[in-house]
Amino acid sequence: MCLGIPGQIIAITNAEQLMAKVDVSGIQREVNIACIIGDNYSVKDCIGDWVLVHVGFAMSRIDEGEAKKTLEILTELGEVQEELNSMKQSAEI
Repeated sequence: MCLGIPGQIIAITNAEQLMAKVDVSGIQREVNIACIIGDNYSVKDCIGDWVLVHVGFAMSRIDEGEAKKTLEILTELGEVQEELNSMKQSAEI
């Protein structure tokens, strides 16, 4: 199963290509942030944001409380470890 999982943007890795490094429960992965950039929200504004990550894209910004609650629920459902393993494998390629 491929879920959206909360992560926090910790760095911009390529501003021109809209790429950022996201930390998801200790696993760091590069993702595309094009979906969360707008006229009033620049690439630099994204650092520190919590986002919902799905298949290599930050799909939407979420607040920290929602991120933590979502991670708790996914952990209870047993889905977090599978997603983290998948993210770790794709980051190693």
